[in-house]
Amino acid sequence: MKVLLLKDVYKLGRAGDVKKVADGYGRNYLLPQGMAILATPAALKMTERIKEKANVQRAIINQEMDAVARQIAGLTLTFPAKASETGKLYGSVTTQMLAETIKAKTGVDIARRQIDTQPLRILGEYKVNIRLTVDLVPTIDVIVYREGEAVSTITATRATTTENEQTSAESEPETEPEAE
Repeated sequence: MKVLLLKDVYKLGRAGDVKKVADGYGRNYLLPQGMAILATPAALKMTERIKEKANVQRAIINQEMDAVARQIAGLTLTFPAKASETGKLYGSVTTQMLAETIKAKTGVDIARRQIDTQPLRILGEYKVNIRLTVDLVPTIDVIVYREGEAVSTITATRATTTENEQTSAESEPETEPEAE
């Protein structure tokens, strides 16, 4: 099914684009939500008008969300968690937990669906993108550390592990595959 997008749709396209989508996706989600219309010849004549309107709307929303993006960008969130000896968590740090912590620290209400990450299940540092708009995607740092340890130990351990990996990669001679 070919549809003309009326609004920006995440992972599909921007307003005014003509996209081929699965019949069920178009019929059951895009059309009822008012995000798209069928790509008929009459509808295709409206693409330029839709793109211009969408660009104006996108600019207004980007201006409004710019202050929020600046407030969130560079934010560092820390989560103490119980973990095994190998660093695997007994549970996970979910997008809902991230959204609640962002709201507590900054007062900005972020929906969990705007956070681009899978649940974090291993100790370490992560860069997580927050989708405010199509164009504004600030990045936050998330540190998951073992309960009872200092936060700095995880960063120091990670730095030494990275250095060790680099030195071992440099010291290992490259072997060529044997010819048969």
